[in-house]
Amino acid sequence: MFSIPGLKVISLTDAAAARILEIMSHSAGDEAPALGLRVGVKKGGCAGMEYTFEIARAINKGDEVVTEKDATVVVDAKAVLFLLGTELDFKTDRFSSTFVFNNPNQVSACGCGESVEIKPRNESALAAS
Repeated sequence: MFSIPGLKVISLTDAAAARILEIMSHSAGDEAPALGLRVGVKKGGCAGMEYTFEIARAINKGDEVVTEKDATVVVDAKAVLFLLGTELDFKTDRFSSTFVFNNPNQVSACGCGESVEIKPRNESALAAS
């Protein structure tokens, strides 16, 4: 696990925690138990990266597990430095409902809102803080 005193990899708003708990309740009858919501990043889209979601059914080496407000998020090991300090929210408007990443490492986003440019935190700079 990756940890920096006073800095969480990810935190949850009340709305995000409620939505994660709702998702987990719907996967209760699945074959493998749902351990939480796995979040990560992958290369793609016009801005270079996309956020990813899936049901976490296992904890992999290096994953960061965050439990907050009774909801569990598993941050993929490859995404930790990209998501460090991020707040995960859930927004509903007239036409859509979606998770929103309030990510201090996000440099820009494309016009469609599907991809982002994220600069990973530098581990040596974090150790100095």
